[in-house]
Amino acid sequence: MPRDPLSASGGAPYQTGAGARSPLPFRPALPVEEVLTLRIALGRDRVGTVPTRFRYEPQRPYEVLVTFHLGRPDEVDWVFSRDLLRDGLRGLTGQGDVRLWPAHCPCHGATLHLALESPYGSALLEASAARVRDWLERTYQEVPEGTEPDCGPTDAQLVDLLLGGD
Repeated sequence: MPRDPLSASGGAPYQTGAGARSPLPFRPALPVEEVLTLRIALGRDRVGTVPTRFRYEPQRPYEVLVTFHLGRPDEVDWVFSRDLLRDGLRGLTGQGDVRLWPAHCPCHGATLHLALESPYGSALLEASAARVRDWLERTYQEVPEGTEPDCGPTDAQLVDLLLGGD
């Protein structure tokens, strides 16, 4: 049977001394994306649903991008801290434009409430806390807490950028 060209050989590249193997090759962190259906309060007794994309880009390790698909050509994006989302699953957090807190709904169980304010209006949304927590845990698998500074550009890359290099 021919050798798989993608498999590693058992030869010397893995040997680091006394038969030990080196760590696995570096794998860059990947984006983490999930589409959830959030419930939105439309009035005193009316609730609608909004398909919502949660996206995490390891190149922007502190941010979470939440995109609301409103059935129009334009989408509504909100960017806030990954830590804010994590803290909102535990208790009331945020100030100003974005506030989050956990709640319990008799119909839907554990939920996360998101209160958003902008010059164009406000919205109160509700998401499944379990689904948000699962997605958030996947982001921490890609970029563990405390390693975020390692995801950004190096000092040399910043100097090159600031000096106008290629």
